[in-house]
Amino acid sequence: MRADLTPPRTPARGVSLIELMIGLVIGLLVSLAALSSLKIFSAGQRQSAVAGGGVTSAVSALGAIKSDIAAAGLGFFDGKLPLCDRLNLGLGASAVIDGTAFGPLRVQRTLDKDQLDVFYGTDVAAGSNLPLAAATDGSNSQTLSTLPTAVGRTVLLAPPTTGLCTVRSVTAVTAGTVDTPQVLAYGNAGAHNQAAFTNAPVYAARARVTQLGTLVWHRYRINNGNLVMEQPLLGSSAVLVRNVIGLHIEYGVSAVGGATLANWQSAADAGWGSLTAANIGQVRALRLGLLVRSPQREKPDASGQCLASATKPTLFGSVIEPDVADWQCFRFRSATLVVPLRNLVWGQLP
Repeated sequence: MRADLTPPRTPARGVSLIELMIGLVIGLLVSLAALSSLKIFSAGQRQSAVAGGGVTSAVSALGAIKSDIAAAGLGFFDGKLPLCDRLNLGLGASAVIDGTAFGPLRVQRTLDKDQLDVFYGTDVAAGSNLPLAAATDGSNSQTLSTLPTAVGRTVLLAPPTTGLCTVRSVTAVTAGTVDTPQVLAYGNAGAHNQAAFTNAPVYAARARVTQLGTLVWHRYRINNGNLVMEQPLLGSSAVLVRNVIGLHIEYGVSAVGGATLANWQSAADAGWGSLTAANIGQVRALRLGLLVRSPQREKPDASGQCLASATKPTLFGSVIEPDVADWQCFRFRSATLVVPLRNLVWGQLP
């Protein structure tokens, strides 16, 4: 009989229960480590996205404010000097501004936060003023040339030199002829004609009337941690940026008699608490700084210390006090903008 030379087969060996359990434990540990890393990465991504979103909102808001500020003063200059250093402005029966100091830009600082008021007319002809043909008590005006206005539009009565101005609403227009002046009536039905002022001046012949179109008054300030734009004449407001802790605004000014920007002045600096006929001619630009805080608190490290921020935030070199006690656990971002003021500069250079 022939011998079988084929070696015997070794029986297949499976995975033991102990090996299977070890493999499951290792896989579970790897999964937990990966999940932990994913959570840390996701948290970092969320924090970065939130912080970046705050900066984006701030930059977008400053961009919108830029065009508003650039129009400041339209209609309030005669091309050489400001028409008004004080203003009478009524809305209905209320005297909103009663002969107080006035500038088409007004920066006020309260508790280290600034408020900006911007005034301008919407009509492209604003600033082209005409002399009055006869004296007026503010109930009408007469001009020998034609002012391109209409019923419902807003005009500004101003003295021959810089002084107290009055805003009026046109309620009727009588066209002029070769022999008669154009007459603009400011009846009691007009929105800006009803209020009684402490000083209601009579504007003599050769005083001026200028077309504003629609008077725009916007106010920017921080309210309950939000940057808001208010429209005092309309009674409305809108939130532009949330989690705002700082708004600083500075005037870019030239030296007296100079033409170029020399330094920056805040409303807290001596002599710059308000713009007057004496200093408005030095203003060349406006600089705005906005400081925002991330809404999400970051977790402390293993030792219990927050490392999101090592120092308190600043704007234009000044420390801004955070609005939270544990400020080290939050991130702060700032955005700045410089806006040339063409309506204030135009015609005022020596």
